[in-house]
Amino acid sequence: MAINILMPALSPTMTEGKLAKWLKHEGDEVKSGDVLAEIETDKATMEVEAVDEGFIGKILVPEGTEGVAVNAVIAILTATKGEALDAPAAPAPAPVAAPVPVAAAPAPAAAPVAVAHGERVFASPLAKRIAKQAGIDLASVKGTGPGGRIVKADLAGAPAHAPAPVAVAAPAPVAAAPAPAAPKPAAPAPVITAPHTKLPNSTMRKVIAKRLSESKQTVPHFYLTVNIELDKLLELRAELNAKSPKDGPGAFKLSVNDLIIKACGVALKRHPGVNASWTDEAIIQYDEVDISIAVAIPDGLITPIVKGADRLGLAAISNTMKDLGARAKAGKLKPEEFQGGGFSISNLGMFGISEFSAIINPPQAAILAVGAGERRPVVKGDAIVPATVMSATLSVDHRVIDGALGAQFLATLKGLIEEPLSLLL
Repeated sequence: MAINILMPALSPTMTEGKLAKWLKHEGDEVKSGDVLAEIETDKATMEVEAVDEGFIGKILVPEGTEGVAVNAVIAILTATKGEALDAPAAPAPAPVAAPVPVAAAPAPAAAPVAVAHGERVFASPLAKRIAKQAGIDLASVKGTGPGGRIVKADLAGAPAHAPAPVAVAAPAPVAAAPAPAAPKPAAPAPVITAPHTKLPNSTMRKVIAKRLSESKQTVPHFYLTVNIELDKLLELRAELNAKSPKDGPGAFKLSVNDLIIKACGVALKRHPGVNASWTDEAIIQYDEVDISIAVAIPDGLITPIVKGADRLGLAAISNTMKDLGARAKAGKLKPEEFQGGGFSISNLGMFGISEFSAIINPPQAAILAVGAGERRPVVKGDAIVPATVMSATLSVDHRVIDGALGAQFLATLKGLIEEPLSLLL
């Protein structure tokens, strides 16, 4: 039996993607767990694994194709090599009875769930798909997989059944819809006459452009900036790094960013209203302090998440960031490692940027933009003395966070960084 290989949804926001590369070709044998292809999503390039065994009978979407819709058929898996294929396999639609009047329109049908004697039947996604195509009642099949799970092999010889007709309410008369307004003409593309190179937009770059444009247009941003002295933090960092083993599992090398992540984690725990998101029904305050860290990669940027940043020690944060950063640049992050988070940090201090304002990453309500530590004159008492000072700007969604709360958060953050011994408690 031919089985469709579908374009997977590899992130909650993914509606289409680019089939970057096929790692299996027509006629190749496929085993469960084999990597079939590389898919460029709205977040990263990810590998897609096979869920069943067979042979690649036909590749329908060539590598390099952009804008492939989620759940589109991209290839066909056959049971035997060289099996003839006339057309892509597709699920047969369930027969529907002729419309009959009923007292009230039925509620929308829920997604089919196999049920036996009032209990859920556990089956693999592939087994469910094959059963639906072949009209097999999963409730009548005995599973031989782990915990009684129904797998593909259990469907061999299983009797097919015809689905019961479904009554459909007669459509109510509807007044003729008004003619749609004529669409506004699109703005003409700029004419570029100077010598140039055209670089096609990647899927990630398109999504970054779309989401950040929507954020800037729909989220009411405001900005708060604070100057923070770093001298004590730099001294603590040097002292801790000197005590680290040179190698082995306990080795670490703290960066300034690691200590800022820890300070933000503690400040967010003290001010949970900043660790939040907006919805039309309610403001969502997160129980866990998960911080997204902006990391530059060749196609744009990605935000791996340091989970439980308020609870982690400095060495754990440092080693976690090194691991996440390396795998982010290699395109090896798992979806759960870059999706979510309640707060973001973007640090451009290593590039010498003194101060900047970042765009909020929805659905989060705030992002901290961190500038470089610079030697600046500071007034202490009646004297002007040199100090290492960093400017940090908090971009805030005013629907969630008011000015006073944002200022209180920054005051706490400033106190933690200027007296960093408290981070070790």
